[in-house]
Amino acid sequence: MSWLKEIVRPKIVTKEKKDIPSSLWIKCDSCKDMLYYQDVQSNLNVCPSCGYHLKASFDFRKEYLFDKDSIDYLPEPQVKKDPLGFKDTKKYTVRLQEHKSATKSSDAIRTFTASIDGQDVVVCNMDFSFMGGSMGAYVGQAIVEACDVAVQKGLPMLAITASGGARMQEGILSLMQMARTTAAIEKIKEHKLPFLVMLTNPTTGGVTASFAMIGDITMAEPGAMVGFAGKRVIEQTIGEKLPDGFQSAEYLEEKGMIDVIVPRQEQKKTIASLITMLMNK
Repeated sequence: MSWLKEIVRPKIVTKEKKDIPSSLWIKCDSCKDMLYYQDVQSNLNVCPSCGYHLKASFDFRKEYLFDKDSIDYLPEPQVKKDPLGFKDTKKYTVRLQEHKSATKSSDAIRTFTASIDGQDVVVCNMDFSFMGGSMGAYVGQAIVEACDVAVQKGLPMLAITASGGARMQEGILSLMQMARTTAAIEKIKEHKLPFLVMLTNPTTGGVTASFAMIGDITMAEPGAMVGFAGKRVIEQTIGEKLPDGFQSAEYLEEKGMIDVIVPRQEQKKTIASLITMLMNK
C-alpha cells in the first residue's frame, strides 16, 4: 500500500467571504479619491476632497432644488415611438424599453411646474441616464409643450441640461428638434418671461447648439463639460492642440459664453433670486 494513501487530509475551515457593497464607496472622476458614499450624498454629490460635481439624478436633484411637494408633472407628449423603424444591433423600440425599465422614466426629460424658494417656475429637467440624455421627438415636443404652459401661466422657465446631443435613432427628425425648441423658447421671450439655463455635466451636441445656449441667464455647475463636438474630434479636424480646460464651464465663463458658475449648495438661492429679480423688473 502506498504511503500516500495513509496521509490524513487536514480539515480546513473556510468562512464565507463578506463582500463590501460597492455602493459604500465611489471614486471621484476628478481627483480619483475613494469617497464614502454617505459623505458624498450629504454634500449634494459633490466631492468633499476637490469640489468636483458628480452627476446627479433627477430624483436626487429634486430633493435639494425644489420646494417640498411643489412638483406637478406636465402631461407626457404624444409622439411616435419609432418613426424610422430603426435597428442597429437591437431594435430602437427594444432600447427604449430597456432604458424605461432601468430609469423608470418615459424618456430623457421630465417637465413640470414647481416652486424654488416660493418662486413658481416651469422646469425641463434632462436625464443623462436615459440614452445619454439624447434629444429625440419626445424631448423636443416636451420642451415645446412646456414653453406653451409657461406662456399660458405667465411663468419663467428653467432648463436643466445633461445630454450627449441628438438621438441618432431618429435621424433628421431628431435634428429638427433643435429648430423647434429654439423657436419655442423665442415665444417665451416674446412674452417677456425669463428663460434660465443650468448646464450640467455633460451638455453637448445638438442640445448645446440649440436651446441650451440661448438663456437670458446661463448658469453652469463647476467643472461641467459644455460643447458641441468632442475635444479629440476638434483637434483632429483643425490639426491643433486645444487649450487646457477647453469646453469646461470655467473656460467658457472666462470667454463670456456662460454668465455664472453656481455650485449645488447655492443653486436654490441663486435661481430663486434671479427669478424674483427678472419677474419684477
